[in-house]
Amino acid sequence: MSTATKSPKSPKAHDSRPATNTMSQAARLLGDRRLPVLVTASLFLAMYVVGLSRYQNYGFGEPQVFLNLFIDNGYLLVAAVGATFVILSGGIDLSVGSVIGFTTMLTAWLVEKQGLPILVVIPIALGVGAFGGFLMGYVIHNFEIQPFIVTLAGLFLFRGLCLIISKESIAIDDSSVSSMAQAQAQLGLGFLSIGAIIALVVLAIAFYVLHYTRFGRRVYAIGGNENSAMLMGLPQGGTKIAVYTVSGFCSALAGLLFTLYIQSGDPLHATGMELDAIAAVVIGGTLLTGGSGYVLGTLFGVLVLGLIKSIIQFEGTLSSWWTKIATGVLLCAFILIQRAMTTRKKT
Repeated sequence: MSTATKSPKSPKAHDSRPATNTMSQAARLLGDRRLPVLVTASLFLAMYVVGLSRYQNYGFGEPQVFLNLFIDNGYLLVAAVGATFVILSGGIDLSVGSVIGFTTMLTAWLVEKQGLPILVVIPIALGVGAFGGFLMGYVIHNFEIQPFIVTLAGLFLFRGLCLIISKESIAIDDSSVSSMAQAQAQLGLGFLSIGAIIALVVLAIAFYVLHYTRFGRRVYAIGGNENSAMLMGLPQGGTKIAVYTVSGFCSALAGLLFTLYIQSGDPLHATGMELDAIAAVVIGGTLLTGGSGYVLGTLFGVLVLGLIKSIIQFEGTLSSWWTKIATGVLLCAFILIQRAMTTRKKT
């Protein structure tokens, strides 16, 4: 009587199942839109822990050092929030730094040379910034010109207007500006400046608008696929013009906060700050192609850049140029992450 023999299972077939599960989990992770934000938040936490362990004896662990990240980068956060709207829609705004610099010059000139009170100058500056953004958005949509070209023209325009106002720096000695700049909100363990508080309010408003309003959903839809948004009947023109208006408004507001921070106007103020704002948005996880990202990620992007500056200052032996080097390395890393995510979506 013959007995049937069972063939042993192939080890390769047995081992392929865990490998397949691992690959599918990795694919799902790359496809998760929250991955870049989580990476940025984890990076910030890791950098902060390293700073605590390395500079504990120099006061790095004091709560005020953490709050200073918001005080010293409040204007950049506001500018980056405006840039987030534009990049989410699939565009780009290179005029941010020039609008900030022009706002400082306009504010200093109106307050010091024309004698206008700061409360009158504020709405004028915000209106000029928003109108400049509106014009760029109008040209981009109605004449179908690439945002890069139009906003580059805006960059040169506003920087030139700075020099028309004055070729020299204008110091602000107005007591109202000084009192606003020195105003603080006590939080028990530390304090925040008025600029930092305004920046956090702008962040909260932007979060609500992008995630809980029709306008926010239109921004994501147009950035994700403009043709599909057109077929859905979404108002592309109005949305595009609106996002550049928001960016111009935020740039002007950032210029006012920068004026309070430095209490002067200068034609060279905020040179290159548009690149810092874009870098913060990208490091925060917003896709440069648009349609994916979170404004909270922009917050972490700004905090990471600010923390890099703080660590370099605590180190004491490093040049400030290391900030640019570290920013460039992080940008390359997050662009590679974005590339992996977009490749995964296409497949």
